[in-house]
Formats: sequence, C-alpha cells, structure tokens
Amino acid sequence: DVLDPERLIQCPLVKHHLIRARRFPYHLVKCKESNPEIAKKLATCPFNARHLVPWADLSDHIMKCKDKAFMEQDAASRSCQPPQEQLNNGNTWQAPPCDEDWETEVLEGSESTFVWASLHYSEQNSSS
Repeated sequence: DVLDPERLIQCPLVKHHLIRARRFPYHLVKCKESNPEIAKKLATCPFNARHLVPWADLSDHIMKCKDKAFMEQDAASRSCQPPQEQLNNGNTWQAPPCDEDWETEVLEGSESTFVWASLHYSEQNSSS
C-alpha cells in the first residue's frame, strides 16, 4: 500500500538503508548531509522531493514520473475553476456609505483651516 506510513522505502543515496515511509523525508535530509559526495550526483525531482535520481537520468525521470500527472491534473483543475470555497463564501463586505463631501467643504471655504507646518513654523520663530 503506497499510503502505508510503515512501509519500507529504499534510500536513493545509500541502497542498504531501508526507512519507514513516515520517516523518509527526515532521513533524506540527514543522509544528504552525511553523504555530500553522493548527494551531489543526484538531482531532486521537481514533482516529488522524495525522488532523487542521477543527474543524467533526470529528464527521463521527469517524463515518466507518476507524480507529474497529479501536478498537471491539479494545475489544470485550478486554472479551470475558481476554488469552490470562494464561490460559496464570496466576500460580501461592502464599505459603509460616506457622508463626507470633501469637494463641498473646500468650496465652502472652511474657516478653521489648520496647516501644521505654518503653525509649527510660527511657534518656532516666536520663541526665538
């Protein structure tokens, strides 16, 4: 069973390492650190980081990788339809009506116009 976390998987770096599926990602990280010379010779599959293959075989692996189909199917389904959850829970927020009319206020010429820079400048000059 592919989904069994207890199944044993052979390490692509050191062939005599058999690791439980649930520990495999952690093992890969540690095994790469412990075997840097072997790790340099292996490329990581763009569809599944658990797939390490010799650099020379990478393009062939990419063409045949079973996880490629899942990625392409997922990408196609995302581009064709918006997420169902967004359709069901669409954003219904609307801004409240605004009672302000800045253009009218400017035309009426408010007498209590406050300009900070002018007031601040005047205070500094009067205290000198």
